[in-house]
Formats: sequence, C-alpha cells, structure tokens
Amino acid sequence: MKIGRIFFLASALFLANGTMAQNKLGTSLELDVDKQLEYCHKQVIRALAELKQKDGSYDYTMEPRNILKGDKQKGWNCRKATPEEWCDGFWPGILWMDYQLTGDNAVRTSAEGYTNSLRNIAYRPCYDHDIGFLMFCSYGKGYEVNHSQEYKDVIMASADSLATLFNPIVGTILSWPREVKPRNWPHNTIMDNMMNLDMMFWAAKNGGNRLLYDLAVTHAKTTMQNHFRPDGSCYHVAVYDTIDGHLIKGVTHQGYADNSMWARGQSWAIYGYTMVYRYTNNKVFLDFAQKVTDIYLKRLKETSDDLIPLWDMDDPRGLQAPKDVSAACVVADALLELHQYVGGEKGEEYKQLALQMLAQLSTPKYQSGKKNVAFLMHSTGHHPAGSEIDACIIYADYYYLEALMRAKQLSALFDIRQE
Repeated sequence: MKIGRIFFLASALFLANGTMAQNKLGTSLELDVDKQLEYCHKQVIRALAELKQKDGSYDYTMEPRNILKGDKQKGWNCRKATPEEWCDGFWPGILWMDYQLTGDNAVRTSAEGYTNSLRNIAYRPCYDHDIGFLMFCSYGKGYEVNHSQEYKDVIMASADSLATLFNPIVGTILSWPREVKPRNWPHNTIMDNMMNLDMMFWAAKNGGNRLLYDLAVTHAKTTMQNHFRPDGSCYHVAVYDTIDGHLIKGVTHQGYADNSMWARGQSWAIYGYTMVYRYTNNKVFLDFAQKVTDIYLKRLKETSDDLIPLWDMDDPRGLQAPKDVSAACVVADALLELHQYVGGEKGEEYKQLALQMLAQLSTPKYQSGKKNVAFLMHSTGHHPAGSEIDACIIYADYYYLEALMRAKQLSALFDIRQE
C-alpha cells in the first residue's frame, strides 16, 4: 500500500535526522511494511509447499514448531497437535493473518485445517495455562476473519477450561500442574501466563461468564504484586503456598539465574500488561506496563549491540551469548499498541523504537530469506535445557507478523488523520 510506504519512509527519515533511527553502528534503517508483509506471504507459500504430502494433501494434525541450527531441510519440524505442545496454535494464527492480508483462499483452507485439528483441546480437562496460546492464537485469529459461531464456542469453552486452574486463595492461575510435585512448587505461576489472560478477557467481553473478567484482573494484580523486583524486572516463576496464598519464592526456569532478566519473560510482561490495560482501562496497569517496558529498554541498551536482546540480559558471556529474536518480536508488537495508550513524547518514542526493532528484524542478519521457510532466524527457546538455541521458532514468526500488521494499521490511521 503506497500510503503505508510513504509514512514509514518519512518516519525513517525523521529518525535518521534525529536520535532514534540509527542502530549502534550508525546505520539508519527504513521499514517498508508492505515489502515485509509480501516477504512473509512468500515464506508462507513456501512453507505450505514443504508441508504438502506426496498425494497433495496436508496432515493438519502436525503443526510447525522450529527449524534448528544445522538442520538441512528448508521446511519446519512439526509436532503433533496435542495439549502438551504449547506452540501448536501459532501456525494456524499465522495462516489466518496472512489470509487477512492477501485473500489467498488456499491459505484460508490450510488455516481452517490446521485450526480444526486443535478443536478437541477445548473440551478436555485443562492441561496447563498454554491453552490460551493454543486456542486463542488459532481460533481467535480465525474468528477475526469468519465470525463463526463454532469458533466462538471453542474460544468460550477454552476460556472456561483455563479458569478451572485459578486458585482463589492465591489469586492466580496454576500454570503448570505437572510441576507441583516434581519441583515442590505447590502453586506455580509463570510470566507467560499473562498472555493467556487475553482469551479470558475476550470471552467475558463477548458474552462469556463475567467471572472470567474478574479472575483475569485478579491474576494480573496478584502477579503485579509478587512477580516483579523493585526495578520492574520479572521472575519467570512465582511459587505460592496453597494454604494461605503467600509467595514462597521467585525463581527462573528458562532464564540464566533466579535474579536475571530473561528477555522473553520480560517481553511477556510488556505485552501482557499492555493487553490488560486494553480491556480494563485501569491506569494502574498502564503505568505498570510502562515500568516493565522501561527497565527492559534500559537493560537492552546496556547489553546489546542493536535492538535485538540477548536471550538473557545477565548472561555473563555478553555479546557472545545467543540472542532471542522472539523476544524482540513480542516487544515490538506490544510497543506499537502501548504507544497509542501512552501518547505524547513518550508514546512516540515507544512507537519509533518498535519500528526500529521491526526494521532491524527485517534485514538479512535476522530474516531467513531463502535459507528456509521461516520468517526469522536466531531465536532461543529453552537455553538451560539446551533446546532451540539460535533457531527459527514459530512464535517469533507469529509475533513478527502481528507486529507488521499493527504497523500497517498505524499507517492507515495516519492516512485517515491526514485526510
């Protein structure tokens, strides 16, 4: 779209003449949103071609997950669609977003197939908090397109299922029931869980049980009180006592250390509290979203050579440590929403930082290009477990595409205001 290109070229020129469009090497970057969306569509088509079986059909029960460093194939490694595979909703969501942008009916057919393979998860006992990622990133994106009553019913059932993990004594959702006994974590809540409140809020707003709204707000408030250090950085896991609900300890699971800043965990907090403000209009959450954002941006400046963070900002290897593109995608996505609520000079700063992040992600340094079918390289999944280090990971692509779509919407809004 021509207007979008003009808008973000103007932004890039403004930044190049100011202080914010340059990376630490002094090179100004431009973000052509439409060009990057076209790139994503081409990668989706390539991925679908790789996923197609010899008879021309697709196994919709096998959802893309990653392409590991050293893999010879260009296509995705896939996982069976089950409640245990928390990433299975991101590929259907990518397909729905791509269809929204392109109107490609072949993509829509695949989106429907990969989405429907997850349906039964909504009607089984809740395995863990990831039902939010599984069902809202797939059925939620699909509902934006088709407004299907069936899709809405699945989302409602999924939200009700997630609510069964809420502990009223603690005031949060139990994230990992499976870890209660092995780790002696009586009630554990992880920062990722903030993302799953989106589905509960949406369900309450769209005809579901009002209690879902109340539970989500309570979870957000309790997490705000117990899951963060004074500077706004977060623990990955908060462990609570189930007798009186007090916080036992804050620990890491996927970060470097209990007191370190795991980049993706902080990105979940930024996105999560921005989203909570969207639904509640409670300034307490808006202020807190800024607090967790500002410490992330401060530490990013101190530890990285560009706007893509190290997987953990306290890894003693410094720039020799792997980066995590997925965290940058989540943060850029969140900042493009947060800037609209903050407004003024600070809101503009958030927006321009988000555009810079997307511009850097959209360079050959981070895009997969012809190497494979993913959008982006250099994400880190579970570093302490040695899993998905410096890999292409499906959720990085999901939040990258969602962020680009937000950027496109901003350009359209700019055009309307100019008229």
